[in-house]
Amino acid sequence: MPMRSVDDIIALMGGSEAVAERCGVGTEAVRKWRQSRAIPAKHWPAILAATGLSLAELAAAPTPQTEPSPETRMPASATPTDGQTKDQPPAGATAALVLADGTVFWGVGFGAHTTNVGEICFNTGMTGYQETLTDPSYAGQIITFTFPHIGNVGANAEDVESITPAARGLVVKLDLTEPANYRATRHLDDWLKSHGIPGIAGIDTRALTARIRDGGAPNGVLAHPQDGRFDIPALRAQAAGWPGLEGMDLARDVSCRQSYAWTEGLWSWGEGYNVAPARRHKVVAVDYGAKRNILRCLADAGCEVTVLPATATAEDILSHKPDGVFLSNGPGDPAATGEYAVPAIRGVLDSGTPVFGICLGHQLLALALGGRTFKLDRGHRGANQPVKDLATGRVEITSQNHGFAVDEKSLPETVKVTHVSLFDGSNEGIAATDRPAFSVQYHPEASPGPSDSHYLFHRFVEMIEKHKAA
Repeated sequence: MPMRSVDDIIALMGGSEAVAERCGVGTEAVRKWRQSRAIPAKHWPAILAATGLSLAELAAAPTPQTEPSPETRMPASATPTDGQTKDQPPAGATAALVLADGTVFWGVGFGAHTTNVGEICFNTGMTGYQETLTDPSYAGQIITFTFPHIGNVGANAEDVESITPAARGLVVKLDLTEPANYRATRHLDDWLKSHGIPGIAGIDTRALTARIRDGGAPNGVLAHPQDGRFDIPALRAQAAGWPGLEGMDLARDVSCRQSYAWTEGLWSWGEGYNVAPARRHKVVAVDYGAKRNILRCLADAGCEVTVLPATATAEDILSHKPDGVFLSNGPGDPAATGEYAVPAIRGVLDSGTPVFGICLGHQLLALALGGRTFKLDRGHRGANQPVKDLATGRVEITSQNHGFAVDEKSLPETVKVTHVSLFDGSNEGIAATDRPAFSVQYHPEASPGPSDSHYLFHRFVEMIEKHKAA
């Protein structure tokens, strides 16, 4: 009689919640059974009674005191010590992460059955994985989460920052946690499948993160094939042949295609998203990959927001007679996007209209003011990035997602540095001294992340009011 796997047994009993109720444990315990591929023997009587299986069928799940054999145990990851890895997957592996240097990490696949190539980065945030996955700034990237419990709040229709997620893959250490949040409407695995995003669990994310930290973000391929077959040499070649983010304009891909008005305000407990308060100032937001919560923050600060595509010209922007112009976050190399964005921004600056930029918008403003940008070795991604405001000495904990930075030495005398990273000393903010324009490298809307920097939206409004009164 064939033996049953832990996943089979859980499915027969109606899922993790049913198993937890029948065995008198929490769903987290059931998740650990999946991860270890072992069900403690004390729960076997309840499982036998519920499923009608025989003890021989159940014996496929070894007890915690029994070490799985090499044939049934899947290593958390296969990291080469001599620059080479075996091309055959270990038992139980259903997905692979293949780096451009040939390294292969084996794991268990989830999400969509597909193969995607991109830059491997890591994110240190402990919350907001759905907001992170839907942040357009992650276009072209495969995200490694350093926080182990991913999936515990499930997924819902409210916690998205764009309609179509731009991230190309998800890497985690532990199996996806079962949803345990009252706002969850679906399992994260199901949500990933619906958006065509592959994932891999069982990876030694500490080793991968250290590799990125020490050697920079590598290109790689995440493969989760339906048939379980892997052509590792071909995947290595695909990873090595991908050109990388430097020189790549991705803002055009994630931007809106036509203009639209935004009226939704911030989310509040028990009410959801509110209608924005009275709108006093007309603001054009140029969408290089704008997150929804950024637009909500602008609306909540009293702005009548009109969103324009990334390719909008100065004439397009100024035709709306805005009181201020907002330059959004976004993905890719600012120098590449700047080919069409910088002339538009310079036209707005020459008109005297107040400008506020964040993330990619910050970098594009720096380029328009005469500065340069460069690619960081590691990038800043997470919701715990400390930034110092040089004017006040105040330290803000910020949410960030960027792989490029402004070169402070390239800035002209008419631009002053306003903020600096306390991690690596890189630039985090600038302000023009001869015109109403400022920007920051981070995401002040806090989705996900701390709300230390919400004041910047009000600073923008104050700048607009001062300009209108002049």
